[in-house]
Amino acid sequence: MTASQPIVLELADEAATKRFGEDLALALKAGDCLALSGDLGAGKSTLARALLRALADDDQLEVPSPTFTLVQSYELRIPVSHFDLYRLGDPSELYELGFDEALASGICLVEWPEMADELLPPSRLTLRLEHQDHGRLATLHGPDAALKRIRRSLAIRECLDRWGYAGAGRRYLTGDASIRAYESTTLGDGSTYVLMDWPRQPEGPPVLDGKPYPKVAHLAENAYPFVAISNYLREIGLASPKVLHVDYEQGIVLLQDLGSEGVVDDDGQPIDDRYRESVVCLAFLHDHPMRQDLAVDTDHVHHIPDFDPVAMKMEARLLLDWHLPWKRGAQPTDEERQDYLSIWDELIGKLDNAEKNLLLRDFHSPNIIWRPQEVGVRRVGLIDFQDAMIGPTAYDLASIVQDARVDIPKPLAEQMMADYLALRHRQGNFDEKTFLKAFAIMSAQRNCKLAGLWVRLMQRDGKPGYMKHMPRTLSYLAAALSHETLSPLREWCMKAGITLPES
Repeated sequence: MTASQPIVLELADEAATKRFGEDLALALKAGDCLALSGDLGAGKSTLARALLRALADDDQLEVPSPTFTLVQSYELRIPVSHFDLYRLGDPSELYELGFDEALASGICLVEWPEMADELLPPSRLTLRLEHQDHGRLATLHGPDAALKRIRRSLAIRECLDRWGYAGAGRRYLTGDASIRAYESTTLGDGSTYVLMDWPRQPEGPPVLDGKPYPKVAHLAENAYPFVAISNYLREIGLASPKVLHVDYEQGIVLLQDLGSEGVVDDDGQPIDDRYRESVVCLAFLHDHPMRQDLAVDTDHVHHIPDFDPVAMKMEARLLLDWHLPWKRGAQPTDEERQDYLSIWDELIGKLDNAEKNLLLRDFHSPNIIWRPQEVGVRRVGLIDFQDAMIGPTAYDLASIVQDARVDIPKPLAEQMMADYLALRHRQGNFDEKTFLKAFAIMSAQRNCKLAGLWVRLMQRDGKPGYMKHMPRTLSYLAAALSHETLSPLREWCMKAGITLPES
């Protein structure tokens, strides 16, 4: 790791020191050691307390000084161990305090690091606080990667200040399988907003025709698509977050907070009426004429990409490229690969006459907000639709009926299908047989993608938690393959050794 130019901040008062602690809480990750230096009264404890309370999302969290105990541990979103080495008898005692174990699984805050300087990791962040007039001067040294994360957090703070939200509270809200992360932003009057942190990424390696995966699969690479789709959904009467402010260059977006209720209960089980209302919302969307060009502002029009055969097949390839090698410890043969891709060419060709409209692409429980104070379709709040495309409407129905993260009981799934089909028939001009064939193909395509994606997230991105969804995904895939149209793919899976549960 290389050292970067230090971060130097003027902290005008104690409130600014606390805000800096909050900003650090959103930037630090497990394995970080933050060494806090400064004279007595320089603000080390104030900053540490603010950081811990932000990580705990609890402004009243009791944070006793570890002066006498030498270490206080906190089981938070990221575990934190707060060390005070002022009374350390010998540097070697640091090991006896469990420093190495704490750093391996969480964050270590270290006050008076000078007492064991040679034993602290070389990759540590060193923050020195000094008195300056009525405030503090903070100087932060550390490796490039860590300082880059902190600079990003400070850039978000600067945006909030510029947009008129100076002093806003910031708390981690959630992350997802992409590089986006979300914060909850709270003002002094208690009003809350959601901030989307979407940093620009370098272009990845080419995977097809010289293009990286995001371009082949038509994944959004900046905030324009999100803003365009959100405006459109609100225009036709659906509930999506109003975009309050956006910095397109930095990828920082401030959004209306639609609420925190979802469509599953505290035990992760689906709430039937909320899932059924989500299907009503989907039928409402599909009853509107398709629009592919959406104006964002006077200078930018977003053209919604087609979910074309290249993108469909590229996603389905994830089963070949990631799931199959993981499953059997060997790459597919050239013959297996060719047969698999040929099957998908044929299946995708059968979608030519399928009904097409706007696909939200990830229409499932993590992206649906329940809004009981509203009426009609506006009770269903929609988020995370920046990768929307134009394609077979059956795709989004498959996404919710076969929720990738929730076990949907068969009676509920059948009821949702019946609700949707009844609504579409009532709207008129609906070909149910063609739609159900498209549903089976899109279900198989989506679950082949997910079966590979879970492995990729584990092996490439260090996110093994998604593997818990694999049994459910394979169960959904088995159900899709029971359709007569999918018999060639079902036979291929059997020959390749992909064991699927009874559908």
